[in-house]
Amino acid sequence: MTTRIDKTFARLKAADQSGFVAYIMGGDPSHSASLELMKALPDAGADIIELGMPFTDPAADGPVIELAGLRALKSDTTVRSVLDMAVAFREDNDSTPIILMGYANPIHHMGYAAFAASAKDAGVDGAIIVDLPPEEDGELRAAFEAHDLALIRLATPTTNDARLPTVVAGTKGFVYYVSVAGITGAAKGENAAISDAVERIRTASGLPVVVGFGIKTPEQSAQVATHADAVVVGSAIVDAFHKNGKDAALSLVKNLSRAAQVKRP
Repeated sequence: MTTRIDKTFARLKAADQSGFVAYIMGGDPSHSASLELMKALPDAGADIIELGMPFTDPAADGPVIELAGLRALKSDTTVRSVLDMAVAFREDNDSTPIILMGYANPIHHMGYAAFAASAKDAGVDGAIIVDLPPEEDGELRAAFEAHDLALIRLATPTTNDARLPTVVAGTKGFVYYVSVAGITGAAKGENAAISDAVERIRTASGLPVVVGFGIKTPEQSAQVATHADAVVVGSAIVDAFHKNGKDAALSLVKNLSRAAQVKRP
């Protein structure tokens, strides 16, 4: 089956362009406010939406997204209410891929099979579970396979040639390259190192490679886009939304996505 993710990257490849992935935290600062922002992201230039599921111990998140998660939890956001956001989004948009991003504990509590079935019913296309390594994701991967969902894995600057085949085995949709060894919102990776890593991962996986962590400005977005199949920005969007509201966040998304649409060499 050709998925929304496949169609999106096929469209970008035909245009010889990199794509743009916008991350927001579900439920921050409320269900209605985050849903309103989510619905506006495609028109602002987002090719894929990464929808955060808040968790009490977000080890991979920097302070901006950690605080967003705390605000979301304060507004009683749960895995199911984030899935409800996807349901509401699909009422008007059936083409933009939705990728959930979160941690294993709430999904394990819900049950992997139940989560996969609910995600599929909600119109979700895949998920990135940042604290579930390949050696421990077999049950979730099987549940995802049963519903044709993409379990997307992370590769990092420390993922060497011996480790990479394990990381990409069973990955669907795309591989997410974390351009810095650290938390979200950290300093950006070096351009040459990103180029080499993307080519290595693309060769090993046969999948598109998106690059995130530390990308905050249109200039950085354009630089990374010359190598990546898509650029991911989260902390800068979340921060703009929190401090200055929806219009500021969407303006930033427009600028970042335009910068990412450079013609790839």
